[in-house]
Amino acid sequence: MGGKKLQRQYKKHLSSFNTWTPREHAHQWIVYPQNIGSHLSIDEVALSQGELYTIVTNKEAKGKKGSLVAIVAGTKAEQVIEHISKIDHKLRHRVIEITLDMANSMKLIAKRCFPKAIQVTDRFHVQKLASEALQEIRIKYRWEAMDRENQLIIQAKSHNKVYIPDLLPNGDSVKQLLARSRYLLYKSREKWTDTQRERAQMIFESYPDIKTAYNLNQQLRSIYNNHNSKHIAMTKLAHWYRTVEESGFKNFNILLNTITINYQSILNYFDNRSTNASAESFNAKIRALRSQFRGVRKIDFFLFRLSNLFA
Repeated sequence: MGGKKLQRQYKKHLSSFNTWTPREHAHQWIVYPQNIGSHLSIDEVALSQGELYTIVTNKEAKGKKGSLVAIVAGTKAEQVIEHISKIDHKLRHRVIEITLDMANSMKLIAKRCFPKAIQVTDRFHVQKLASEALQEIRIKYRWEAMDRENQLIIQAKSHNKVYIPDLLPNGDSVKQLLARSRYLLYKSREKWTDTQRERAQMIFESYPDIKTAYNLNQQLRSIYNNHNSKHIAMTKLAHWYRTVEESGFKNFNILLNTITINYQSILNYFDNRSTNASAESFNAKIRALRSQFRGVRKIDFFLFRLSNLFA
């Protein structure tokens, strides 16, 4: 029997898909009230062709059976709230903490559906924004280096000469140095290899702005890693705010405004050090399942298999 025929037989006869209760509305919403716990995560994931679904998961299930609380098509707050509200309010009021990203729609969903839950902004979303602000500064200098090198090549050709770039002590050109420094800027100094340490020294000497932005990024990471008390974290963040304002970096000041808007939920992290890692891990399992099936052709059948595994 061929693989495709076996798949058809499983779908139509061997599995219980045809009698699955949520089948008619699965492509729009599925809820599992029995899986609600005291600590939840909410996030979005793409199932097929970039179409986003909002997923609520129970942290206590640790990505196994009982993890899936709700999955709703789209990210529009009103639509998601409507379907999650199908769960009895007494169950929803038992939730005491929910982790999420900084999207306004997610905050509104959490507030309306789980009104007694403390919202905790995921630390990794904050750190990701800081890393992106740093990388944009590097990329700006890289484009400038590429433009400068292109002009020198054109100039050399106009004089019938071959352009030979100046090389740094490690063998990189300036353009290559900026391109190859991408990954070391994500890492803390103690995790650099000898090659990365040499490259970092050269890029920091040539571009002090990148060094300043890197230090800002590491200071924010240090606040998350080393300070358990909310009061201490609040003080450290205030000092970090002042350093960012003095730097004059536009991207970091935009990040500063974003943190200010989400200030309370960011500080709530320091109560229990809760993150959205469970949601990200669950999303990774969905992507792995999707890859195993070589894509999602039938959303309802995919959700049926997902429910069997995690609901």
